[in-house]
Amino acid sequence: MPIKYTPPSPEDLSALKTSLGKTGKQMAELAWLAGDQHWRKYTNPNPATGRQMSAQMLFTMAALLELDEATVNRILDRMRSIGATIELDKP
Repeated sequence: MPIKYTPPSPEDLSALKTSLGKTGKQMAELAWLAGDQHWRKYTNPNPATGRQMSAQMLFTMAALLELDEATVNRILDRMRSIGATIELDKP
């Protein structure tokens, strides 16, 4: 299914972080990023040093925010059945 995608602005992502009451580290975890320094690249309004969020990353974040744990686990199991290795850190 082809899509036309325009990424959220750095301001949109900062507003999401604020609305969720999460830290940069927690947002990085939600987006499956290595650390909060990577999250800051997406919220940096300077186009020369900032980064646009891919549709896949935004989809992952939205899925983790909206889907129940059983559904997320079912999707992760499907990913594993395709050949991925996924190990989630326990909080």
